[in-house]
Amino acid sequence: MPRRKLKSDEVELWERVAKTATPLSLPQYVNSVAKPKPKVNPKKKEKFELNKFEIGANAAQKSVKNDLKPSISTVLESASVQMDYKAFKKMKRGKSTPEASFDLHGMTVAQAHTALIHFLMTSYSRNMRLVLVITGKGKFQKDKGPIPRQVGILRHQVPQWLRMPPLRDKVLQVSEAHGKHGGSGAYYVYLRK
Repeated sequence: MPRRKLKSDEVELWERVAKTATPLSLPQYVNSVAKPKPKVNPKKKEKFELNKFEIGANAAQKSVKNDLKPSISTVLESASVQMDYKAFKKMKRGKSTPEASFDLHGMTVAQAHTALIHFLMTSYSRNMRLVLVITGKGKFQKDKGPIPRQVGILRHQVPQWLRMPPLRDKVLQVSEAHGKHGGSGAYYVYLRK
């Protein structure tokens, strides 16, 4: 829509109003003040390069473990020593010879549980002190799911079985075996008198 031209009486009215108007009084320094310059970082200015960009590179580094359950080795190492300390150190160094050993390789969980109870009850009744239970380390399989799987079911179950009745009253100390007796695939079981 084109602008219309003012009529003569409208121009006259406008001039009268303009004469009576007083200009606003603005402080004089408003226009004279310069805008503050942006602060320059005294550090070396880095140019942003896309090929050097990595998500989370400047984030605080935290060690994230998905395995919330501590390993069997850690649990057994942190357990308090119930037996004679000198005998315990000798046993951990592989200097003590087990009086009997029992191998659980090739057994199912149910078979291994009953066989372990029978072996330890028999060893206890024969007044044996140190026996070796060989569980094996377990077969490593590629983990395809989001939930981590335990490797070596018997290796994880045996320490739990030794803390449950009827073996709880017979067992004084459980420890991971020395390398020459099987390492993490075997346990020393120290029986009570």
